[in-house]
Amino acid sequence: MSVPRPSPPRAPRRALRRLPLNAAALFTVLVCLFPVYWMVTTALKPSTDIQSYDPRLIPGAWTLDHFRRAVGADGFALFWRNSVLVTLSAVLLALLVALGAAYAVARMRWRGRRQFMLAVFIAQMAPWESLIIPIYIISRDTGMLDRLPTLTLVYFMITLPFTVVVLRGFIAGIPPELEEAAQVDGCTRAAAFRKVAFPLLAPGLMATSLFGFITAWNEFTYANFLIIKQQDSRTLPVWLSSFQSTFGTDWGATMAASTLFALPALVVFLALQRHVTAGLASGGVKG
Repeated sequence: MSVPRPSPPRAPRRALRRLPLNAAALFTVLVCLFPVYWMVTTALKPSTDIQSYDPRLIPGAWTLDHFRRAVGADGFALFWRNSVLVTLSAVLLALLVALGAAYAVARMRWRGRRQFMLAVFIAQMAPWESLIIPIYIISRDTGMLDRLPTLTLVYFMITLPFTVVVLRGFIAGIPPELEEAAQVDGCTRAAAFRKVAFPLLAPGLMATSLFGFITAWNEFTYANFLIIKQQDSRTLPVWLSSFQSTFGTDWGATMAASTLFALPALVVFLALQRHVTAGLASGGVKG
């Protein structure tokens, strides 16, 4: 009698089936990270290596001169302050308004609730570039051109629909019985939401905050289009274009400035990354 061969273990077969997926994931990560790697290494290369016709993946020499030139450029501290002020103001304003709107949609029953959410989805799907001319005309006619509050309101408008949609999903996923029990114990409706539901919204608040921060921090078109004359009102994305002159582009300083510009968004993402995936998934499927 022939002895049956033992079946191969499941772990190697499972690893073999996952090999193409792992290879595709690794390839995607390399493609996405290579421009960032090239930006950082270019910022650290001497100017002679940057202008060389024989580029190297690993620089042979390192220098911090480009970072010193970027930090020492005119208006660096001022533009940094402008970007931080506009970004944080827009994110906080969007969270405050969206929290009330999301609570009204998720907890209350009123005529036009579905139409309101439809309008929010339409606003979310509208391309931002299509609104440049109307916003410019409104800002010009109201005397709001060349002002940072105008830019703050624009970023608030851009991030508000997404924030409402995500927070609505989170609030709808919280059992209303928790708030009702708090009201039975003597809390008002606002106090019950603040003490019971609001602490449970932390993942959603972090996810929407990260989205709003990155969107407002990286935005260039409106900052360049609405802040045209006032040099002191410009933000960091517009400041990056200051390294271009009639003699060409200072690529070393430009890459160093881009690296410095990307650091705050990277730090915020690393601080909130544990809550972002869960927040986006939960807010998208609940309610």
